[in-house]
Amino acid sequence: MSATRSILITGCSSGIGYAAAHGMRARGWRVFAACRQQEDCNRLAAEGFDAPRLDYTDEASIHSALAHVLDQTGGTLDALFNNGAHATPGLVEDLPTNALREIFEANFFGWHSLTRAVIPVMRAQGHGRIVQCSSVLGMVAMPWRGAYNATKFALEGLTDTLRLEMRGTGVRLILIEPGPVTSKLRTKAIPRFERWIDWKNSPRATEYETTMRPRLYDDSGKDRFELPPEAVVEKLAHAVESRRPHPRYFVTTPTHIAGILRRILPTRALDWVTSR
Repeated sequence: MSATRSILITGCSSGIGYAAAHGMRARGWRVFAACRQQEDCNRLAAEGFDAPRLDYTDEASIHSALAHVLDQTGGTLDALFNNGAHATPGLVEDLPTNALREIFEANFFGWHSLTRAVIPVMRAQGHGRIVQCSSVLGMVAMPWRGAYNATKFALEGLTDTLRLEMRGTGVRLILIEPGPVTSKLRTKAIPRFERWIDWKNSPRATEYETTMRPRLYDDSGKDRFELPPEAVVEKLAHAVESRRPHPRYFVTTPTHIAGILRRILPTRALDWVTSR
């Protein structure tokens, strides 16, 4: 792989983004490892990365980061990996609308802004890959995760549409759909849960106490089918390097199972499975 190929990866402070930055650099790519917080950018810079600050909720930072990338590459970009996201756990009935607005800014609207800014660059050069890190929760909803479910379902629909609309342009749209992957998503969700969810005054406070909060706060070790973030990087590499990338890449056993169950089960049966 030529070292001249470039990729912008968001959410590189930890988890999938951090692994992707290292993994793609090892494969010979010129990696721009964007982070939301400047201190994380500084840490990645100390590891030898060009690490612009990019906060999906800050439109100016989106355009500033992309301008920096294009300045460094001479105006080209071979691949974009939209990855940075967060969760706001809680029951939908207890979720303030402003909490939903906040998570959509970070997990959806910001991705759209960056994607729209990148498309003209890729169209002009006649090629490009835009890879979206979705989730098994973009295919099958699960309780307590309504806000995150909603952003990923929206991302799936937007990406499917854009994939159809970009046919013949040389710009490919690709979804990666991980299940349980080692990351800090759960621990980083705690402050948002505490900010937005008034669980003690919820009519279902007992369920929070016995079911949701222990899972959120207690470190119970890895999930049964959890894989390291490098499993996602393997799919990312194929998505951006293959001559015929797949429209979708499943990562982890639960995602493969969910894909099958969504196709074959009636809604009531699928609800029973995902509620357990």
